[in-house]
Amino acid sequence: MKKKLIHPFKPIIFETSKILILGTFPSIKSFENEFYYSHPRNQFWNILAIVFNDKKPESIEEKINFLKKHKIALWDAVCECTRKQGNSRDDNLEIIKPCDIENVLKKYPNIKKVAVTSRTAEKVIKKHYKNSPFSILNSPLYLPSPSPLNARMKIQKKAEKWKELLELT
Repeated sequence: MKKKLIHPFKPIIFETSKILILGTFPSIKSFENEFYYSHPRNQFWNILAIVFNDKKPESIEEKINFLKKHKIALWDAVCECTRKQGNSRDDNLEIIKPCDIENVLKKYPNIKKVAVTSRTAEKVIKKHYKNSPFSILNSPLYLPSPSPLNARMKIQKKAEKWKELLELT
């Protein structure tokens, strides 16, 4: 059985943000914990801590401050979908509506890079924004997925790839 879901979080974005990182859609654990990348086995916050050589943020407040400090904006590619109950995998999503990323880029012109943390998010962006006036949406940077399902790549290797792609080396 599929359940219709509306994205529960606002984007986390600041006037100083330079990079917009987009996931696909919040996991069941993220819904429960009311914040992005909240599954305990998701490596997102660990990877960012390695990339920026900084302490891993734990609380929601620490995570928001971490993003602000490192000029990162955070949101998702999908704002409305259906999902099979009990499963957070992207292949269980049926996308109804993408998030309005162009409006965010208009409002925050300091954002110079858009990166995605899943192939599904990448497909959504390429499909819905292929004719975007924002060239950074035409070919978003693909960051190796922080999902626990992407275990074939070690966390250190993911962090190196993120750092390279985001041009933080």
